[in-house]
Amino acid sequence: MGTDALSRRHILQRSAGAGGVLALGPLLTGVGTGATGTAEAAEPPGVTGATDVYGRIGVRPVINARGTFTILSGSLMLPEVREAIDAAARHYVHLDELADAVGERLGELTGAGFGLVSSGCAAGLTHATAACVAGGNPDLHVRLPDLTGFARTEAIIPKHSRNVYEAAVSAVGLKVVEVSDRAELEEALGPRTALIYVMAGPRVDESELDTRALARAAKPHGVPVLVDAAAEILTVPNVHLERGADLVAYSGGKCIRGPQTAGLLLGREDLVRAAWVHSAPHHGFARGFKVGKEEAVGMLTAVEMWLRRDHDAEYARWTSWLRSIARRVRAVEGVTTETVKPEGLSNRTPSLKVLWDGKKLGVSGKTVTDTLFEGPDGAPRIALNEAADEKTGRTGVLITPYMLQPGDEKTLARHLVALLKDPPPAPAEPRPPSVDVSGTWKLTIRYAAGSSHAHRLKLTQRGAEVTGSHTGEFVTREATGGVSGATLTLRSVLGEEHGDSLDFTFTGTVEDGAMSGDLSMGEYLTASWKARRQSASATQEDK
Repeated sequence: MGTDALSRRHILQRSAGAGGVLALGPLLTGVGTGATGTAEAAEPPGVTGATDVYGRIGVRPVINARGTFTILSGSLMLPEVREAIDAAARHYVHLDELADAVGERLGELTGAGFGLVSSGCAAGLTHATAACVAGGNPDLHVRLPDLTGFARTEAIIPKHSRNVYEAAVSAVGLKVVEVSDRAELEEALGPRTALIYVMAGPRVDESELDTRALARAAKPHGVPVLVDAAAEILTVPNVHLERGADLVAYSGGKCIRGPQTAGLLLGREDLVRAAWVHSAPHHGFARGFKVGKEEAVGMLTAVEMWLRRDHDAEYARWTSWLRSIARRVRAVEGVTTETVKPEGLSNRTPSLKVLWDGKKLGVSGKTVTDTLFEGPDGAPRIALNEAADEKTGRTGVLITPYMLQPGDEKTLARHLVALLKDPPPAPAEPRPPSVDVSGTWKLTIRYAAGSSHAHRLKLTQRGAEVTGSHTGEFVTREATGGVSGATLTLRSVLGEEHGDSLDFTFTGTVEDGAMSGDLSMGEYLTASWKARRQSASATQEDK
């Protein structure tokens, strides 16, 4: 999931009312909840059993106070899930038989008709899309993603649901048709429509194209509605299916605390069964999305444990950790704290906002988060989110207890307090610019494999400030940055409203009409680049 704080899109989402079904307590209505909370059985901080696995290859584990981000390996599996995976790994089974039995059991537990364990939520979305396109027809299945001659070749996605995860839908070969209102939706629905895809959250709940409206419009056309609820808690009965959706997909390795490489697809039995046809071990397009017997059994166990876990006790434990951290950090003069309560279903956890005056303490929230994540001088690595108060200009951090283990809260508080009392040296102040980068620049970017000569920068410099555009292989986006001495820093962002997300930061030195340096591409890691300023005639020829 950019840093829209803490979720796939927003870790704290606000949902529309649907009665008690949205509250943690009534989630288990009609389901046995007699078991007590799950014992964590986690090793205390400093115990080396877990870290040796990583330390022997030079990888440092992280204390995760940021959230269920995939890049931080999601959540930790419950002890019961680990035990189930170990037991499943000791026997051979026929995977079609296992999928049928697990699907029936998931249907019983969730009341959702039928279930499928996929290799992550995105894979579940892809299998669901394939089922909507090809049903269970193997003649069609083996042609995917080439939809030449197919009847249904389009996916409708409301503008409020455009996001990077829709690639799991378009990967099947579908053309995305974006709609903004009911009139556009009615015009787009037709015989070529395979499905409507929705990203769960406040943007859909507060729209005229909410799930209920989408389902009402889609039903006469026989078009299924697929909801992406990856980071949400599991509601029983399922809130999305009750609103009219046909299918809903979840991540297994977030709040449900199953395997990180597993996901859930729940809903209409015929479509979920067809989704299994489009899943490994079957061949063709599906083969790349393999889920093993271990993940299937582990995910089923995680769902069973979800219905037994004491969610109120878990929430109380997270809150107590935040209170403990707050008491410690408020001992630093000028530091204030605020507990932020969760809204909506996505990553349902409280969080703690810690704020201070950056000038008085001599350190920014960004420097604190960066320093703690690096874990200097043998300190543990701690992942936090940066925070700020736009009204007061105060800086700070946001602490999420969702993925903390017992004892982590003490370690986190100790190192945060130490850093606030004795901050690292402030970054060097920018120097007056000694170069002017105005003009058009032709770039060569060298990636991990291959290179590109298609990129262009068109820049205007006023003092130290630089604005302009960055043209890539297909899309032009706005670029902003600055010059310090002879060093340029420039950032361009392609937002999720296009269904994609690119975040490039160029850092380089300027000399004699040329530039070169390093390129940070966010989740796509790093590259190197060089550029030469184009003459007016060369720029005209490029046009």
